[in-house]
Amino acid sequence: MASNLSSSHSIAVPTASHLPLNGKTILVTRSVGQSSQFAELLVAAGAHVVEMPALEIGPPSSWEALDGAIALLSEFDWLILTSTNGVSYFCERLMAQGKDIRALAQVKIAAVGEKTAQTLRHHCLQPDFIPPDFVADSLVEHFPEELTGKKILFPRVESGGREILVRELTAKGAEVIEVPAYQSCCPDSVPPSAALALQSGTVDVITFASSKTVQFFCQLAEKIFSGNSSENQLSVVASSLEGVCIASIGPQTSHTCRSLLGRVDVEAQEYTLEGLTAALIKWATGS
Repeated sequence: MASNLSSSHSIAVPTASHLPLNGKTILVTRSVGQSSQFAELLVAAGAHVVEMPALEIGPPSSWEALDGAIALLSEFDWLILTSTNGVSYFCERLMAQGKDIRALAQVKIAAVGEKTAQTLRHHCLQPDFIPPDFVADSLVEHFPEELTGKKILFPRVESGGREILVRELTAKGAEVIEVPAYQSCCPDSVPPSAALALQSGTVDVITFASSKTVQFFCQLAEKIFSGNSSENQLSVVASSLEGVCIASIGPQTSHTCRSLLGRVDVEAQEYTLEGLTAALIKWATGS
């Protein structure tokens, strides 16, 4: 997939020495088009933000499975959406098939995370269930009704997503129909401002909001730090980031950080961008 990254993603910082993140340079690895809100939160707290999109989102290789499921929406008891991307691409395809939200009148909707729920509301859809912990694992544990015999539509990333949700729903007796709604991949290049910040050692914190951003960041960082070296990726990237704070949005992302980078220094208690910002402020102020 071609990269559409611009040459510079550095965001200026208002100087205010009393702000908690003043003097900190934070590298944000969210996907193109999804980093601005997080960057604004960090800048408002005094940080200097450098954006390095480590994820590109696009359509799946085929719409056939999703289109087929949309044609049979009335047969489903539940629609599960676990990301804003899933919501956006599902609703886009719903309209492309000549349907609107009325097609979901008899289908209950579960949304993982408040941002996913907000995106649903933007499309005039109200979720029937939001698990309390903002993570997919929490969905099965707190599901509001018996799952035996329920038919569930799960539009999701085409490849590389976690399988535990489907396994647990199936183990509870549900029939889960998985359909690719979007695809995520590693960008082709790194903004020069981000590469320079990493090479010069001016980055204080690197933030990760998903496991895939960790994986793709490591692929990109390996090129920055070692060119075409065949040396072990973990040792090259991890050793180059010694002294840089690794900040994660939640447990699954932290697991991937430990696997690929060897550690996690900050983990959000609430698994949202606001929660990650709060965790960084706590880390920076020692409170």
